[in-house]
Amino acid sequence: MDAVVRTPSHLAAPLVRRLFRAPARPPVFSEPVPGFVSWRGAKATATPDDVHRTAADLVHLAAERHAAPTAELAPVVDVLARTLLAIAEVDVTDADAVRLGPQDYARRLRGAVQGADRELSPDAAWFHDALLVSVCLHVLHHLVRRSAYLQRQLPGRASRIAQLVDQGDAEAAARQAERPEEDVAFEAEYVQWVARRYGWLTIVGVDFPNAPDRWPLEETYLSLEAEERSGGVGDAEDERTVLLADRALEDHERVLLRGGAGSGKTTLVQWLAVAAAREGSRIPFVLPVRRFAREGFPAPDDFLNAVRHPLADRAPEGWVVRTLLAGRALLLVDGIDEAPEKTRGELRDRLRRLLRVFSGNGCLVTSRPSAVSDGWLSGGGLAEEDFVELSLAPMSRDQVTRFVRDWHSAARLDEQSRPQGPQGRERERERERRTLDEYEQRLLHSVRIYRELRQLATNPLMCGLICALNRDRAGSLPSGRKELYDAALEMLLQRRDPERDVLYADDVRLQQSTRERLLQKLAHAMLEEDASELTRERAVAILDAALPAMPAARAQGDGATIFRHLLHRTGLLRERSGESVDFVHRTFQDYLAAKEIVARGRFPTLVDHAHQSEWEEVIRMAAAHARPEECAQFLERLLAPAPGLRRPQINHRRLMAAACLDHVTELDPAVQRLVHDRTKNLVRPTTELAARGLGWVGPIVLELLPDPGQVPDDRQAHLLACTATRVQDDAAIDYLARLRSRAAPAVRTELARGWRHFDTERYAQEIIAHLDPDGLYFPVADTAELAALRELGGRPRIQVAGVMRAEELLAGLLPDQVTHLWLNAELPDTDVSWLSGLPRLRVLRVNPRLPRVRNVPDGVEITA
Repeated sequence: MDAVVRTPSHLAAPLVRRLFRAPARPPVFSEPVPGFVSWRGAKATATPDDVHRTAADLVHLAAERHAAPTAELAPVVDVLARTLLAIAEVDVTDADAVRLGPQDYARRLRGAVQGADRELSPDAAWFHDALLVSVCLHVLHHLVRRSAYLQRQLPGRASRIAQLVDQGDAEAAARQAERPEEDVAFEAEYVQWVARRYGWLTIVGVDFPNAPDRWPLEETYLSLEAEERSGGVGDAEDERTVLLADRALEDHERVLLRGGAGSGKTTLVQWLAVAAAREGSRIPFVLPVRRFAREGFPAPDDFLNAVRHPLADRAPEGWVVRTLLAGRALLLVDGIDEAPEKTRGELRDRLRRLLRVFSGNGCLVTSRPSAVSDGWLSGGGLAEEDFVELSLAPMSRDQVTRFVRDWHSAARLDEQSRPQGPQGRERERERERRTLDEYEQRLLHSVRIYRELRQLATNPLMCGLICALNRDRAGSLPSGRKELYDAALEMLLQRRDPERDVLYADDVRLQQSTRERLLQKLAHAMLEEDASELTRERAVAILDAALPAMPAARAQGDGATIFRHLLHRTGLLRERSGESVDFVHRTFQDYLAAKEIVARGRFPTLVDHAHQSEWEEVIRMAAAHARPEECAQFLERLLAPAPGLRRPQINHRRLMAAACLDHVTELDPAVQRLVHDRTKNLVRPTTELAARGLGWVGPIVLELLPDPGQVPDDRQAHLLACTATRVQDDAAIDYLARLRSRAAPAVRTELARGWRHFDTERYAQEIIAHLDPDGLYFPVADTAELAALRELGGRPRIQVAGVMRAEELLAGLLPDQVTHLWLNAELPDTDVSWLSGLPRLRVLRVNPRLPRVRNVPDGVEITA
């Protein structure tokens, strides 16, 4: 089935005009849309039956041009007629409708007829929804054309709607054109290459010992959750909608996805590329920003050359442009944060222009959270091109458990897949499999009971490292972030080859410390040059310059020889098309660069960049590596006046000083007091966004926040709760406990949804158990929270805030307690007939951003 439904304007516009009365005179103000529908009022020119006939014409017009559920066209007509009649019920002005845009206006209309499509199959419901968006585009175009007032007041929106209509006509024509044979042949080869190239996953650390360097993506991919926020500041209804990240582009054509280092952004890009290639729904173009960061966003004809694609020279001329014109492309723009800060705005603008010219194509843009400002979407940003913003959520306890089990299952399968040998070798393999079972159980136990491990195991990168280190160190794991990376580097740089029985792969023999110092040189150069990769020539030149000061390494060969050794034997570098090199993960680059800066004593460089978000990890790790005297001087410089910087930048530097305290082993108490004094007035947020953002500072922020008992204003109490629930340390529970008696809905809501950051059992006993349940939905994001709430006797209002299966929900909920259920997370199956197992359920609240549910039991009211 096509990704979108498009109806040519010359055929759709006359049908849409039937829905509205012609104005007696040109409108001079914004008008309520229900006031001039054609079937209402004394001047009605049509009846509801006429609307039904118009709906039938629209359905059959679309069915002639798109794959449609032909056996269900009559029910689709009935549902579309009911939805169009809702135009008279949805109280918006023509200006409001135009501002909403076709997708959101269609969502409003669907919300007014909840359950109308209950009898439709999933394919028929999809066809109705896609057609409705197309019809709403033509409705908005009609509203703009009838009103000179809208054309004057909303010129940007009016132009955008007209452009979408025009481009839809062009794409509809392009879809009808027969594709050249050479395009078809090349496309088949291209998608096969995509499936092969991106169908394998490298997880840092799992290639040790005696294991393959990569794993099949289908066996190791973990479906992560993505959050979309809605609601206003301080609003109790400000909630996160939880979606499966790999389905994000099914519900949203264009997505800006934020995620921290190691959160799985690039792996998601691989998954989407492979899925599109295999399904044939879209032609995926994987565009790592590091490939063209300095040259700027490439023109379509340069897509393949810009990323150094091996098939670039064989692509038919104009193939990419024709694919974009047909609306069949999926652009996967990975790592906006990899571009220098000064060029990111230009990259965004060029992407906007491209998507405006070639509308109808899907697009995913990924970035670290702080690398792009809110203006990327609003204020003329990507929102103008129908982008929505999602954030990859930290892995839940259930997901961590699944990851650990899948990792060890893959390791056991690898043991089984190796060639059989002598009897003794088989016994050794059996012992290894039993040992893996023991390590898996010990690790699952450790992650549950040790706070430090729980805080580290929040993304696939860290989980992969923890699993590998747990196996490597026989269950003895480091507890801190720095210690974890130290152990990982020891594993990869010192012991990886010997335990893989790779002792003489080349003639270079280097100790771990020497290898690490050489890698530090490369990481530091990338940081100083604001680059995410180095050309091969530049990397060799850096090593050549370093070798004279390192006699042991210089005796092993020149820069080119050492470069090949580091590339092939450390597991930390990867080469791109033989032309450039980067680190397997940005986190290792930041860690090694920080270590080099400390070794060189370049703390003034850190101070100069401390106001830049992309230096945050480097600064924290530098503080962890620094000696006590160095660290004290460094923090004092961060707190000192900074001429030339704006107030927000100065505040950011000071908060970085506070954040560093969480990583320092030894520090002069006078400097600690200085940090407290200089930052205590910075933790008085006035907005919810600022309050949530303070959480990254760490546990130290709890000492700077005011006493909750001395804050009488409920709004300020809510902001304190927003900050403290983001401080991922159990010390925050003691602080939050002093807010638990507040009656304000916003405060209670924030406390209720905060427990996913803490020890579930303790938070349940000290916070959840004390919250007034009146009108409060209690969110559950995983089975641990379900079990804890069940131990408390259940609650009447439950919000499903994490992706769980129906059987998990039924097993965890107390059937006789639940009267209101709020689905705020995507369900693996939209069939909710299982709700009949909740006999007291009266209200089912469904977030309109989620896929439609079906088979709702009788007697259950559906609300949005």
